[in-house]
Amino acid sequence: MRLLITGLGIIVFLHITGCATYGVIDNQSQTENDAPKNYSLMNYDASHSRSDNITLVLAFSGGGSRAAALSYGVLEGLRDTTVVIDNKEVKLLDEIDMITSVSGGSFTAAYYGLHGDKIFENFEQDFLRRDYVTEWMYGVASPLLWFSNKGRTDIATRIYEQRLFKGATFADLSQQNGPLILINASDLGGGIRFSFIQEYFDLLCSNIASFPIARAVTASSAVPVMLNPVVLKNHKGCYNSAQNYLEELDESRIEEAKLAPHLVETVQTLRSYKDREARKYIHLVDGGITDNLGLMAFYELVEIGGGIANFMERIGSKPSKRLVIISVNASTKPRYNIEHTNEIPDIEPTISAVTDTQLHRYNSATISLIRRSMVRWSKELSSFWQPIDPYFIEINFDGVQQETRRGFFNQIPTRLSLSEEQADALTNVGVELLKNNTDFQKLLDDMKSEQ
Repeated sequence: MRLLITGLGIIVFLHITGCATYGVIDNQSQTENDAPKNYSLMNYDASHSRSDNITLVLAFSGGGSRAAALSYGVLEGLRDTTVVIDNKEVKLLDEIDMITSVSGGSFTAAYYGLHGDKIFENFEQDFLRRDYVTEWMYGVASPLLWFSNKGRTDIATRIYEQRLFKGATFADLSQQNGPLILINASDLGGGIRFSFIQEYFDLLCSNIASFPIARAVTASSAVPVMLNPVVLKNHKGCYNSAQNYLEELDESRIEEAKLAPHLVETVQTLRSYKDREARKYIHLVDGGITDNLGLMAFYELVEIGGGIANFMERIGSKPSKRLVIISVNASTKPRYNIEHTNEIPDIEPTISAVTDTQLHRYNSATISLIRRSMVRWSKELSSFWQPIDPYFIEINFDGVQQETRRGFFNQIPTRLSLSEEQADALTNVGVELLKNNTDFQKLLDDMKSEQ
């Protein structure tokens, strides 16, 4: 995820002249009464409105409003794609089981999780056509903040609360008859992904039900330096059964650990939450730092939970005929002018170029891992009577055939504002890239052949 430099002078000024800031604590301690109500894998029923014909997971990447618009376009494409399942015509949009997201993609994922099809009525006006950068900078520049103990993140959360999420919490999200929404941030102290789901809040003896959606999305998109971390308290004395997830974290159960040793590191860091004195407060920042595609969060939930069969059982889903992951990758490959001269580049293009290089290399490794894992997961779920077919569908700007047009998308910066032209173009290309994707067309053809 490319670091944003806009407004850095204001931030430095506030850092030098302002008072110390403290993270607002919004996560409540867990009690026996509220534990069953929480937003968890166990309480999510994948079968309540979707067919067992297909397991469909979407992953929305980081990339500011560019990522939000591209993922919104893909949702439009799924809405407009109908398939016949069990002799009934359904929108493929309604077959989504899970959306995992980071950073800019989390705005679209959370909004869809709360509002369903109403996203197509209001999201463009509520988010894509608003200049959140300017609104945030006006808030940051307010003299009231200079001598306040509140931070820049509180300004962002307040704006998202007012414009997008209207006080919604994870209790509201759990009441929707839609896909499981997995919003992801990065644990700054632990160096791992942190998912906003009760299984992770269990490790903090906390209740996610009352946690604001706006706060989770802020954490998922909290670019370091630009925004302060979102802080969670690691509570003591929680309800005993809340420790089930922690007890299940056993490296010996992770068959994939030999090929992916970072899984063991993840388990060890998750266990570190148990030391409530050493890790009294958990600081969360942009999810794109640890996984800019949103794919690793799903991968880790599956592998740490004991494999794909255990994961499917946990979410109440039977092995489907097709295991489908659609990765909506809004990362860009902008052109830099540094190669046109021997002049030493400034700090901004240097940081951007370095970050882009790291991002694309990590993204490539992640995609390769997921492709291999999907083949393995499908074999594990298959039986003699019902083989499971894997489909990995990658949506990115490389799919734009015309070079000049592809260059237009690659030059859209990573920030929370778009021009009207950019918003329209990104939404339209999301629909187009999905429709023209050969793997997506193969999925549709295979489903049609069974009719």
